[in-house]
Amino acid sequence: MISRRSLVLTLAMAALAGPALAASGRGSVLKMLDPDNDGTVDLAEAKKAAAVLFAKLDPDHDGTLDVRELRGRLTAKELAMADPDHDGTLTLDEYLAVVEQRFKAADPDNDGTLDAKELKSRAGRALLRLLK
Repeated sequence: MISRRSLVLTLAMAALAGPALAASGRGSVLKMLDPDNDGTVDLAEAKKAAAVLFAKLDPDHDGTLDVRELRGRLTAKELAMADPDHDGTLTLDEYLAVVEQRFKAADPDNDGTLDAKELKSRAGRALLRLLK
């Protein structure tokens, strides 16, 4: 049986560790997307991660993602805008076009790379939803 003191200590430690764990989680996202370890993500790295995720999200292997398979990564409006043939699905090329748009939105200095600060921005977080 867990004593109240143990429970309180455990909760206190978790509360103190929470911000550190969250920060380390963000760092691991950058590391995951940055195979050349230069501290930034370029468009090619982002597209590679997006293509890997696309394959995972396509369990029926039909080469498209519908709103259910996208699992909230795009709103219905965003899906409609990204779907030029209006078939209610995105092909890999259509998905990567959205990734490229979001990448450019997250790159305000137009240097072609995203650092940790840019990935934490609203536009960066929107991009990350398509990559992980």
